Amino acid sequence: MSSLSRRRFLEDSMFAAATAVAASYVPVARGDDTQSKSPNEKIGIACIGVHNQGRGHIKAYASRKDTEVLYICDVDEKVGREQVKAAAEIQGREPKYVQDLRQVFDDKSVDAISTATPNHWHSLVAIWAMQAGKDVYVEKPVSHNVSEGRRMVEASRKYDRICQTGTQSRSMQGSIDAIDYIRSGKIGKVSLARGLCYKRRESIGPKGDYPIPAGINYDLWSGPAPLKPLTRPKLHYDWHWQWDYGNGDLGNQGIHQMDVARWGLGVNELSKAVQSYGGRLGYEDAGETANTQTITHDFGDRTLIFEVRGLPTPSLRGAKVGVIFEGSDGYIVMTSYHSGAAFDLAGKKITAFEGEGDHHGNFIKAVRSRKRDDLNADILEGHLSSALCHTGNISYRLGGRERLKEVAAQVAGNAAAAETFERFTEHLKANDIDLDKTEVAYGKPLKFDPQAEKFINDSQADAMLTRQYRAPFIVPPAGQV
Repeated sequence: MSSLSRRRFLEDSMFAAATAVAASYVPVARGDDTQSKSPNEKIGIACIGVHNQGRGHIKAYASRKDTEVLYICDVDEKVGREQVKAAAEIQGREPKYVQDLRQVFDDKSVDAISTATPNHWHSLVAIWAMQAGKDVYVEKPVSHNVSEGRRMVEASRKYDRICQTGTQSRSMQGSIDAIDYIRSGKIGKVSLARGLCYKRRESIGPKGDYPIPAGINYDLWSGPAPLKPLTRPKLHYDWHWQWDYGNGDLGNQGIHQMDVARWGLGVNELSKAVQSYGGRLGYEDAGETANTQTITHDFGDRTLIFEVRGLPTPSLRGAKVGVIFEGSDGYIVMTSYHSGAAFDLAGKKITAFEGEGDHHGNFIKAVRSRKRDDLNADILEGHLSSALCHTGNISYRLGGRERLKEVAAQVAGNAAAAETFERFTEHLKANDIDLDKTEVAYGKPLKFDPQAEKFINDSQADAMLTRQYRAPFIVPPAGQV
């Protein structure tokens, strides 16, 4: 049993011991700049899914004095063993390598897991870990569908586990200051936030039947998803653009900006209505998700418009991957995870926001304090922002094909929507797409009940709030986590 696990046992039976531990830890606002220097205070971490983003997880924990990476888990043996060596070079001790994540959950020395698997695994990894008594850092989007996210929140509350979402802007001082600036009313009333994911995405290659790379347990890789042939040339990363595993750029890069937009608008529930349009334009490949997409969320007195552009495009007000908040007295443009600026209505710069943070450190802070309120991105925040991506994609996927002129007529009655569509078509024209011949998916307008987290009188859309799971990789239904 690790020192932290042992301490948790003592906390259950000895209140005085818990008080002493709390007194020894000095919290730092908005982050975690303090680390325990005692070797007996080390938190045991297992990193699950380390091909891409997971490497940053390893570095974050292996570099600390008060955490140790005990396990590296990845279905790709070559990648996993490489990262065992990388972790050892940083922390001086080799973690164990396992291919099956279930082996990690049985080890009582593991206090927390940090996961960066493909999206279709995020929820089940987190839920199984919390059921095993582990705290969890889970990458964005926290879920592959809306229902999964709510089950993660239920698990965190039921098992009293700390669960951090990997939307690191929540720990960046520049973003924190910008949101505080909005909340203070310094740009007036903010009724519109515009999220931007203008990120070039090349074709992923033709659809086909490709061999599974050596050293990969493809059954485990597929997990909750259907066990299908590999239809894209590259197994890793390009799963983002196929619906069984990913959520398109809306749920890849875009979830970061969706989260900041919702945070700045101050909405703590899902939208009352959603509609999306777009397509996979400019090339034909093995991808299924949109590379050009617009999503509009209606919160009643506030609106969130999100734009995905995977073809070359200029910035909007200086931002390509960022968020624009429109206020009655000015506006704010966030141009990165941690920087941006406020402007008056004439476009004169008023003030700048800049400053990074330590999101993994914030997670460790909350693991030590056992206070969910210490988290900058609790799982509930991750669920809500991820679900906005999912409901947008549901509208898109249920849409019929329409010519651009027909879409223009549909959005003409709303000034913000019309202006967005005008730039949408200009973008396509600039990429040599024939506006007269091109059809896009014009998403189904959907009404939503934010409290029930169900669509209103639409069983077709409700069916897409979850998925069919492949045994034994089943995310529990409501009330059964």
